Amino acid sequence: MWLRVAVLSLLLWGVSCAKNNPTDPLANALSSENPKIKKVMDHLDKHEIQVRYTRIDRKNDSIIFTDFDFQVDKNNYFYPASTVKFPAAVAALEKLNTIDSLSMDTRFFVEGDSVETTFAKAITEIFAVSDNAANNRLVEFLGQDDINARMQERGVSPIRIAHRLSTDNADDITTKPIVFYLNDSTTSLSNPIINSPIRPIDLNGIKKGKGYIADESLHTGPFDFALKNYYPIEAQTALLKRIIFPEAFPKDERFNLSNGQRTHLLDAMHTLPPQLGYDPEEFYDSYVKFFMFGDTNDPMPEHIKIYNKVGYAYGTLTDCAYIKDTKNNIDFMLTATILVNSNGIFNYNTYEYDNVGIPFLAQLGRELYNYELNRTRSKR
Repeated sequence: MWLRVAVLSLLLWGVSCAKNNPTDPLANALSSENPKIKKVMDHLDKHEIQVRYTRIDRKNDSIIFTDFDFQVDKNNYFYPASTVKFPAAVAALEKLNTIDSLSMDTRFFVEGDSVETTFAKAITEIFAVSDNAANNRLVEFLGQDDINARMQERGVSPIRIAHRLSTDNADDITTKPIVFYLNDSTTSLSNPIINSPIRPIDLNGIKKGKGYIADESLHTGPFDFALKNYYPIEAQTALLKRIIFPEAFPKDERFNLSNGQRTHLLDAMHTLPPQLGYDPEEFYDSYVKFFMFGDTNDPMPEHIKIYNKVGYAYGTLTDCAYIKDTKNNIDFMLTATILVNSNGIFNYNTYEYDNVGIPFLAQLGRELYNYELNRTRSKR
């Protein structure tokens, strides 16, 4: 029996609203006098922030989600960057269950690619260090249309995955063949998948800034994201809820993952890079954990696990996370995006990630974590 879900959305649209709503924990967090928060909130027009904090309560056999929103609007575009790797990972696992000869541990390589991998390894790399090549291999396996269809079928929408990430064939609508090792001596070759043509989307803020770099030259005029990926806050949160708490949704909204697949996915989402053998100097604990710890390279406490996927590109930082403190028995979800591109030039790589964006997200996570530590919780 699936658990009843109650979702209450409280929409906040400005600083004045945030400061005059003492019963709203997100409003309180955003009205903090901490300079890492205040620097952003005092210049809202520059940062295009959207935030959803999800409070989690339990009562009898039910889980209750209460969503608190600030400026969340699916019609206001932001570039999702690597957050799209999360739906790709989930869709790949689900597709594997439709092919008897394949599993998470099947070895494969994409035609023309020198790297042999497995689906399990690709998913680990996606979450541990946000590996673009690992994601693109899954896109070749799936095709863009399949990812979109699987998400929408389960209620994760709106979403439009249109392209791969940081590769020359990013926009190709035809996937490359894949060679699968069925055993040590037998291989199988997949057929290319032809996807739908990429059509422009029309949303608020789809054109941004006053200039952009292309072909090593500065072009005047806004940068157009109309052919880029689209994965708004609502969809990101919807996917996270279904993966962390599948039992809270009816069967037709749950992804078809085996227990082993879901366990591997959850482990990949929270395991820190040094624990997987990555160089801790380069890939420190919070390398892809923006909330709470993103502004420090210090080790993260063992009792706090963050199941998340971040994205950062074109001056936009996004994190979608389930944060769980096993020592204090608290958990909550937080999804947020922020633009930090003060000069308005895109593709120039002069963004304020480290001195504005990540400090804001880290402090926002700490503000809400402290609220969770002190709030009265319903009986579990």
